[in-house]
Amino acid sequence: MESAIRVQGLVKHFGEIRAVDGVDFDVPTGSVFGLLGPNGSGKTTIVRMLSTILHPDAGVAQVLGRDVVHQADEVRYLIGLAGQFAAIDPNLTGAENLRLAGRLAQLPGRVARERAYALLDRFQLSDAADRPARTYSGGMRRRLDVAAALVQRPSVVFLDEPTTGLDLQSRNELWEMIRELVANGATVLLTTQYLEEADRLADRVAVMSEGHIIASDTPAALKAQLGNTVIEIGLASNDEATRAERLVTQATGLKADREGTVLRVSSADGTRVLLETVRALNDNDLKPETLTVREPSLDDVFLSLTGKKTITADDDLASVGSRDRR
Repeated sequence: MESAIRVQGLVKHFGEIRAVDGVDFDVPTGSVFGLLGPNGSGKTTIVRMLSTILHPDAGVAQVLGRDVVHQADEVRYLIGLAGQFAAIDPNLTGAENLRLAGRLAQLPGRVARERAYALLDRFQLSDAADRPARTYSGGMRRRLDVAAALVQRPSVVFLDEPTTGLDLQSRNELWEMIRELVANGATVLLTTQYLEEADRLADRVAVMSEGHIIASDTPAALKAQLGNTVIEIGLASNDEATRAERLVTQATGLKADREGTVLRVSSADGTRVLLETVRALNDNDLKPETLTVREPSLDDVFLSLTGKKTITADDDLASVGSRDRR
Protein backbone atom coordinates (compact mmCIF):
# COMPACT_ATOMS: atom_id res chain seq x y z
CA MET A 1 0.00 0.00 0.00
CA GLU A 2 1.22 3.50 -0.82
CA SER A 3 2.64 5.53 2.07
CA ALA A 4 0.96 8.82 2.93
CA ILE A 5 3.72 9.64 5.43
CA ARG A 6 7.31 8.41 5.28
CA VAL A 7 9.91 9.15 7.94
CA GLN A 8 13.54 8.01 7.80
CA GLY A 9 16.25 8.79 10.35
CA LEU A 10 14.43 11.85 11.70
CA VAL A 11 16.43 13.82 14.28
CA LYS A 12 15.72 17.04 16.20
CA HIS A 13 17.87 18.71 18.86
CA PHE A 14 16.98 21.45 21.32
CA GLY A 15 20.36 22.51 22.63
CA GLU A 16 21.89 19.46 24.28
CA ILE A 17 18.57 17.60 24.28
CA ARG A 18 18.05 15.08 21.49
CA ALA A 19 14.25 15.29 21.41
CA VAL A 20 13.85 12.98 18.40
CA ASP A 21 16.64 10.50 17.84
CA GLY A 22 16.67 8.63 14.52
CA VAL A 23 12.99 7.83 14.10
CA ASP A 24 11.68 5.74 11.16
CA PHE A 25 8.10 4.85 10.22
CA ASP A 26 5.68 4.67 7.29
CA VAL A 27 1.95 5.42 7.44
CA PRO A 28 -0.16 3.76 4.71
CA THR A 29 -2.75 5.90 2.95
CA GLY A 30 -6.21 5.69 4.51
CA SER A 31 -5.08 4.48 7.93
CA VAL A 32 -4.70 5.76 11.50
CA PHE A 33 -1.17 5.70 12.91
CA GLY A 34 -0.77 6.25 16.64
CA LEU A 35 2.30 7.70 18.35
CA LEU A 36 1.91 6.57 21.95
CA GLY A 37 4.01 7.82 24.82
CA PRO A 38 4.22 10.17 27.82
CA ASN A 39 4.97 13.88 27.73
CA GLY A 40 8.55 14.50 26.66
CA SER A 41 8.85 11.34 24.55
CA GLY A 42 9.12 13.29 21.26
CA LYS A 43 5.60 12.87 19.83
CA THR A 44 4.76 16.56 19.45
CA THR A 45 8.19 17.37 18.01
CA ILE A 46 7.60 14.80 15.27
CA VAL A 47 4.19 16.30 14.45
CA ARG A 48 5.70 19.79 14.26
CA MET A 49 8.34 18.61 11.82
CA LEU A 50 5.84 16.75 9.65
CA SER A 51 3.55 19.79 9.57
CA THR A 52 6.50 22.07 8.56
CA ILE A 53 6.51 24.10 11.80
CA LEU A 54 10.00 22.83 12.73
CA HIS A 55 12.90 21.85 10.46
CA PRO A 56 14.52 18.47 11.13
CA ASP A 57 18.21 18.50 12.00
CA ALA A 58 18.71 15.26 10.08
CA GLY A 59 16.73 12.65 8.24
CA VAL A 60 13.97 12.75 5.64
CA ALA A 61 10.22 13.22 6.08
CA GLN A 62 7.64 13.18 3.30
CA VAL A 63 3.90 13.77 3.28
CA LEU A 64 2.11 12.46 0.18
CA GLY A 65 5.47 12.33 -1.56
CA ARG A 66 6.38 15.97 -0.75
CA ASP A 67 9.46 16.73 1.30
CA VAL A 68 8.51 18.68 4.43
CA VAL A 69 11.57 20.93 4.12
CA HIS A 70 12.01 21.51 0.39
CA GLN A 71 8.30 21.41 -0.53
CA ALA A 72 6.86 22.88 2.64
CA ASP A 73 4.29 25.12 0.89
CA GLU A 74 2.83 22.16 -0.96
CA VAL A 75 2.67 20.11 2.23
CA ARG A 76 0.78 22.85 4.07
CA TYR A 77 -2.05 22.82 1.53
CA LEU A 78 -2.46 19.06 1.85
CA ILE A 79 -2.62 18.71 5.63
CA GLY A 80 -4.79 19.64 8.58
CA LEU A 81 -3.30 20.16 12.04
CA ALA A 82 -4.85 20.35 15.48
CA GLY A 83 -2.09 20.87 18.02
CA GLN A 84 -2.15 20.48 21.79
CA PHE A 85 -3.14 24.11 22.25
CA ALA A 86 -6.08 25.70 20.45
CA ALA A 87 -5.04 27.91 17.53
CA ILE A 88 -8.39 29.69 17.29
CA ASP A 89 -8.87 33.45 17.71
CA PRO A 90 -10.77 34.00 20.98
CA ASN A 91 -12.25 37.27 19.75
CA LEU A 92 -13.86 35.74 16.66
CA THR A 93 -17.05 33.70 16.81
CA GLY A 94 -16.97 29.99 16.18
CA ALA A 95 -18.34 30.49 12.67
CA GLU A 96 -15.85 33.27 11.92
CA ASN A 97 -12.95 31.09 13.05
CA LEU A 98 -13.94 28.28 10.71
CA ARG A 99 -14.63 30.61 7.78
CA LEU A 100 -11.22 32.20 8.34
CA ALA A 101 -9.59 28.75 8.29
CA GLY A 102 -11.30 28.10 4.98
CA ARG A 103 -10.18 31.35 3.44
CA LEU A 104 -6.59 30.80 4.62
CA ALA A 105 -6.78 27.49 2.76
CA GLN A 106 -7.83 29.51 -0.32
CA LEU A 107 -11.38 28.13 -0.43
CA PRO A 108 -14.00 30.30 -2.15
CA GLY A 109 -16.06 32.29 0.36
CA ARG A 110 -19.28 30.33 -0.25
CA VAL A 111 -17.51 26.99 0.15
CA ALA A 112 -15.74 28.12 3.32
CA ARG A 113 -19.09 29.23 4.81
CA GLU A 114 -20.86 25.99 3.90
CA ARG A 115 -18.12 23.85 5.37
CA ALA A 116 -17.91 26.00 8.49
CA TYR A 117 -21.58 25.54 9.35
CA ALA A 118 -21.51 21.84 8.47
CA LEU A 119 -18.62 21.32 10.88
CA LEU A 120 -20.22 23.41 13.60
CA ASP A 121 -23.23 21.14 13.34
CA ARG A 122 -21.11 17.97 13.28
CA PHE A 123 -19.20 19.03 16.40
CA GLN A 124 -22.40 20.14 18.17
CA LEU A 125 -21.37 23.80 18.23
CA SER A 126 -24.24 25.26 16.15
CA ASP A 127 -25.89 26.87 19.16
CA ALA A 128 -22.64 28.71 19.92
CA ALA A 129 -21.77 29.55 16.29
CA ASP A 130 -22.24 33.32 16.78
CA ARG A 131 -20.60 33.57 20.19
CA PRO A 132 -16.94 34.67 20.61
CA ALA A 133 -14.69 31.69 21.14
CA ARG A 134 -13.45 33.21 24.40
CA THR A 135 -16.86 32.36 25.91
CA TYR A 136 -16.50 28.66 25.04
CA SER A 137 -15.65 26.02 27.60
CA GLY A 138 -12.34 24.21 27.25
CA GLY A 139 -14.02 21.23 25.63
CA MET A 140 -15.86 23.45 23.14
CA ARG A 141 -12.64 25.26 22.19
CA ARG A 142 -10.94 21.91 21.64
CA ARG A 143 -13.73 20.74 19.34
CA LEU A 144 -13.62 24.03 17.43
CA ASP A 145 -9.86 23.72 16.97
CA VAL A 146 -10.19 20.21 15.53
CA ALA A 147 -13.01 21.42 13.27
CA ALA A 148 -10.76 24.20 11.96
CA ALA A 149 -8.19 21.57 10.95
CA LEU A 150 -10.83 19.85 8.82
CA VAL A 151 -12.33 22.80 6.91
CA GLN A 152 -10.17 22.27 3.83
CA ARG A 153 -10.88 18.51 3.86
CA PRO A 154 -7.19 17.61 4.06
CA SER A 155 -5.81 14.32 2.78
CA VAL A 156 -3.57 13.96 5.85
CA VAL A 157 -4.60 15.08 9.33
CA PHE A 158 -2.26 15.50 12.29
CA LEU A 159 -4.03 15.36 15.65
CA ASP A 160 -1.69 16.06 18.57
CA GLU A 161 -3.37 14.72 21.71
CA PRO A 162 -6.76 15.88 20.38
CA THR A 163 -8.90 14.58 23.24
CA THR A 164 -6.88 15.95 26.16
CA GLY A 165 -9.30 17.68 28.52
CA LEU A 166 -12.45 16.45 26.79
CA ASP A 167 -15.25 14.77 28.69
CA LEU A 168 -16.18 11.21 27.80
CA GLN A 169 -19.03 12.13 25.45
CA SER A 170 -16.92 14.66 23.51
CA ARG A 171 -14.07 12.15 23.33
CA ASN A 172 -16.34 9.46 21.87
CA GLU A 173 -17.74 11.95 19.33
CA LEU A 174 -14.25 12.92 18.19
CA TRP A 175 -13.26 9.27 17.87
CA GLU A 176 -16.27 8.75 15.60
CA MET A 177 -15.24 11.75 13.49
CA ILE A 178 -11.74 10.28 13.09
CA ARG A 179 -13.26 6.99 11.89
CA GLU A 180 -15.37 8.91 9.37
CA LEU A 181 -12.32 10.78 8.07
CA VAL A 182 -10.49 7.53 7.41
CA ALA A 183 -13.57 5.91 5.86
CA ASN A 184 -13.60 8.82 3.40
CA GLY A 185 -9.96 8.25 2.44
CA ALA A 186 -8.01 10.51 4.79
CA THR A 187 -4.87 9.44 6.64
CA VAL A 188 -4.59 10.35 10.33
CA LEU A 189 -1.49 10.56 12.49
CA LEU A 190 -2.60 10.70 16.10
CA THR A 191 -0.44 11.34 19.14
CA THR A 192 -1.84 10.27 22.45
CA GLN A 193 -1.07 9.34 26.02
CA TYR A 194 -4.31 7.39 26.19
CA LEU A 195 -3.91 3.66 25.75
CA GLU A 196 -7.61 3.16 25.11
CA GLU A 197 -7.53 5.80 22.37
CA ALA A 198 -4.65 4.11 20.56
CA ASP A 199 -6.21 0.69 20.99
CA ARG A 200 -9.59 1.76 19.59
CA LEU A 201 -8.45 3.94 16.70
CA ALA A 202 -4.99 3.05 15.43
CA ASP A 203 -4.24 0.47 12.75
CA ARG A 204 -0.63 0.60 13.88
CA VAL A 205 1.00 2.02 17.01
CA ALA A 206 4.55 3.21 17.61
CA VAL A 207 5.51 3.33 21.28
CA MET A 208 7.86 6.22 22.03
CA SER A 209 10.22 6.81 24.93
CA GLU A 210 12.87 9.54 25.21
CA GLY A 211 12.96 10.35 21.50
CA HIS A 212 13.08 6.75 20.28
CA ILE A 213 10.49 4.36 18.90
CA ILE A 214 10.89 1.30 21.11
CA ALA A 215 8.15 -0.83 19.54
CA SER A 216 5.90 -0.61 16.50
CA ASP A 217 3.12 -2.95 15.38
CA THR A 218 -0.64 -3.37 15.41
CA PRO A 219 -2.23 -3.01 18.87
CA ALA A 220 -3.21 -6.69 18.76
CA ALA A 221 0.32 -7.83 17.91
CA LEU A 222 1.87 -5.69 20.64
CA LYS A 223 -0.50 -7.15 23.22
CA ALA A 224 0.10 -10.68 21.92
CA GLN A 225 3.81 -10.32 22.76
CA LEU A 226 2.85 -10.52 26.43
CA GLY A 227 0.86 -13.74 26.05
CA ASN A 228 -2.88 -14.12 26.38
CA THR A 229 -3.25 -13.71 30.16
CA VAL A 230 -2.33 -11.00 32.65
CA ILE A 231 -2.49 -11.83 36.36
CA GLU A 232 -2.72 -8.72 38.53
CA ILE A 233 -2.13 -9.00 42.27
CA GLY A 234 -2.72 -6.23 44.80
CA LEU A 235 -0.81 -6.41 48.10
CA ALA A 236 -1.36 -4.52 51.33
CA SER A 237 1.96 -2.61 51.39
CA ASN A 238 5.08 -1.84 49.39
CA ASP A 239 7.08 -4.23 51.60
CA GLU A 240 4.68 -7.08 50.87
CA ALA A 241 4.74 -6.23 47.15
CA THR A 242 8.55 -6.35 47.12
CA ARG A 243 8.53 -9.77 48.79
CA ALA A 244 5.81 -11.01 46.46
CA GLU A 245 7.70 -9.81 43.39
CA ARG A 246 10.70 -11.93 44.34
CA LEU A 247 8.60 -14.99 45.24
CA VAL A 248 6.48 -14.88 42.09
CA THR A 249 9.52 -14.52 39.84
CA GLN A 250 11.19 -17.51 41.54
CA ALA A 251 8.04 -19.66 41.39
CA THR A 252 7.01 -18.93 37.80
CA GLY A 253 10.30 -18.09 36.09
CA LEU A 254 8.60 -14.95 34.73
CA LYS A 255 9.35 -11.29 35.39
CA ALA A 256 6.75 -9.66 37.60
CA ASP A 257 6.22 -5.95 36.86
CA ARG A 258 5.58 -3.98 40.04
CA GLU A 259 3.80 -0.63 40.25
CA GLY A 260 3.47 0.42 43.89
CA THR A 261 1.62 -2.37 45.67
CA VAL A 262 0.40 -4.05 42.45
CA LEU A 263 2.18 -6.88 40.62
CA ARG A 264 1.48 -7.90 37.01
CA VAL A 265 2.58 -11.18 35.44
CA SER A 266 1.93 -11.92 31.76
CA SER A 267 1.95 -15.41 30.28
CA ALA A 268 0.64 -17.61 27.49
CA ASP A 269 0.16 -20.33 30.14
CA GLY A 270 -2.16 -18.47 32.47
CA THR A 271 -3.58 -21.41 34.42
CA ARG A 272 -0.18 -22.77 35.44
CA VAL A 273 1.20 -19.34 36.32
CA LEU A 274 -1.88 -18.47 38.38
CA LEU A 275 -1.66 -21.68 40.42
CA GLU A 276 2.09 -21.28 41.02
CA THR A 277 1.64 -17.63 41.99
CA VAL A 278 -1.11 -18.33 44.51
CA ARG A 279 0.82 -21.28 45.97
CA ALA A 280 4.02 -19.23 46.38
CA LEU A 281 2.19 -16.40 48.13
CA ASN A 282 0.21 -18.76 50.37
CA ASP A 283 3.31 -20.72 51.41
CA ASN A 284 4.92 -17.48 52.53
CA ASP A 285 1.89 -16.08 54.40
CA LEU A 286 1.20 -13.35 51.86
CA LYS A 287 -2.51 -12.76 51.25
CA PRO A 288 -3.41 -10.67 48.19
CA GLU A 289 -5.98 -7.94 48.73
CA THR A 290 -7.03 -8.23 45.08
CA LEU A 291 -6.48 -10.84 42.38
CA THR A 292 -7.51 -10.24 38.76
CA VAL A 293 -7.06 -12.36 35.64
CA ARG A 294 -7.61 -10.56 32.31
CA GLU A 295 -6.43 -10.12 28.74
CA PRO A 296 -3.39 -7.86 28.09
CA SER A 297 -3.89 -4.18 27.33
CA LEU A 298 -1.64 -1.57 25.73
CA ASP A 299 -1.08 -0.33 29.28
CA ASP A 300 0.64 -3.64 30.03
CA VAL A 301 2.69 -3.34 26.83
CA PHE A 302 3.88 0.16 27.70
CA LEU A 303 4.68 -0.78 31.29
CA SER A 304 6.60 -3.83 30.13
CA LEU A 305 8.60 -1.84 27.56
CA THR A 306 9.38 1.26 29.64
CA GLY A 307 8.67 0.49 33.27
CA LYS A 308 6.30 3.47 33.22
CA LYS A 309 2.55 3.82 33.02
CA THR A 310 0.90 6.24 30.61
CA ILE A 311 -2.21 8.27 31.34
CA THR A 312 -5.59 6.58 31.08
CA ALA A 313 -8.79 8.34 30.03
CA ASP A 314 -10.15 7.95 33.56
CA ASP A 315 -7.05 9.58 35.07
CA ASP A 316 -7.48 12.59 32.79
CA LEU A 317 -11.20 12.92 33.41
CA ALA A 318 -10.57 12.95 37.14
CA SER A 319 -8.26 15.95 36.70
CA VAL A 320 -10.60 17.73 34.34
CA GLY A 321 -13.53 17.45 36.71
CA SER A 322 -16.76 18.98 35.57
CA ARG A 323 -15.54 22.26 34.05
CA ASP A 324 -15.67 21.09 30.44
CA ARG A 325 -18.60 18.70 30.53
CA ARG A 326 -20.64 20.32 27.82
